[in-house]
Amino acid sequence: MAWLLLVFSGLCEPVWSYFLKESHGFTKLVPAGITLGVSGASFLALSFALKALPLGPGYAIWTGIGTVGTTAMGVCLLGEHLTVIRVCCLLAIIGGAIGLRLTASN
Repeated sequence: MAWLLLVFSGLCEPVWSYFLKESHGFTKLVPAGITLGVSGASFLALSFALKALPLGPGYAIWTGIGTVGTTAMGVCLLGEHLTVIRVCCLLAIIGGAIGLRLTASN
């Protein structure tokens, strides 16, 4: 169950990040409300997941899912460019998260 909560929490990250941008500095009410609601759900799920998972790998996987997902949303929805260097950096983040998980003591 902790892993499902962690994945859910990580998948919330790109959603609230996108709506944070769309809120234009919290000047648009609906995107601002979505940002606050989804970010709250993300932190709540993360807090429950970390009760059972080691902190380092759990946090790395959470931020990794969020980073990769947010980058994907930027590319797909906002027209941001995906370069070879950006892909390599994303792969490094994924590799680091996997490495932390594989070397965790529990």
